Amino acid sequence: MAKKNNPQSKNRPEKTAIRFPASVLKPVGDFLVKEEKEILKKLHLLSREDPFANPARLTDNAAPDNEALEQIDHLKNQSLQEQMKKNLIQVRRALTRLKIGKYGICEECGQMIDTDRLMIYPHATLCVKCEQKKKK
Repeated sequence: MAKKNNPQSKNRPEKTAIRFPASVLKPVGDFLVKEEKEILKKLHLLSREDPFANPARLTDNAAPDNEALEQIDHLKNQSLQEQMKKNLIQVRRALTRLKIGKYGICEECGQMIDTDRLMIYPHATLCVKCEQKKKK
């Protein structure tokens, strides 16, 4: 059987996998691994600095003003830990995308993410256009 020529297929460009060269991805991967280690280190320090993590606090009969300060410090600490955990997820997601060969490609439209954007925000998974659409 002979193949039928579809006139519409001639106008469509063939999709090819878009990828950054390995020489570009290696330093990005190294940076992300280093960032992951830094975040984990900061999370560990934050958990140790949490006033509620201190077992001696349970038997401490602190004055009400000290108790209030501990509450505030605990809430600040928890907030910082949550932000660090979100950052860690973003970094690990970027590392996964590096490993599967999809780093730098927009998750929505499949186009390459601008390199300037990736330099500023290496965990970006969306191009500027898709990010703006998402925010609206």
